[in-house]
Amino acid sequence: MLTDEVTRSMDESVLCWLATVSEGGIPNVSPKEMFMHHEENKMLIANIASPQSAKNVTSNPNVCVSFVHIFKQKGFKLIGKARIIEHSSPEYQKLEDKLYTLGGREFNFKSIFEVSVDSFSPILAPSYLLFPQTTENDQIEQAKKTYGIQRKSGT
Repeated sequence: MLTDEVTRSMDESVLCWLATVSEGGIPNVSPKEMFMHHEENKMLIANIASPQSAKNVTSNPNVCVSFVHIFKQKGFKLIGKARIIEHSSPEYQKLEDKLYTLGGREFNFKSIFEVSVDSFSPILAPSYLLFPQTTENDQIEQAKKTYGIQRKSGT
């Protein structure tokens, strides 16, 4: 079962990466921008433009999904099995509607990946490990400095 910490981290992340493997053992990783927690141990990922991921999942359902909060530099790696939910599936419309709450209906989905999670583990920036006193706020401020992100005056 996915913990509250994992689902909160998923909600706070703007991209996830879906790693798949072809029938011939060739890895593929592809960014996804519409994804969400679903049921106790599942997540949904919109297949907007990922024909290789879909082909790989069809022949090998083993996947790895990772997501990291870009400023906290913390996230999770999920290992599990994916299945493809096609437009013709009775459950498709309901799941599509859920995913569309994330970013509107500008994107047409080719299908939906449903990932049943078998295990998960945290992803942490090395600074959390090298400098145990590092807080999330420290990490956020450092990331903003590193990427040149400043508040607009008056905000």
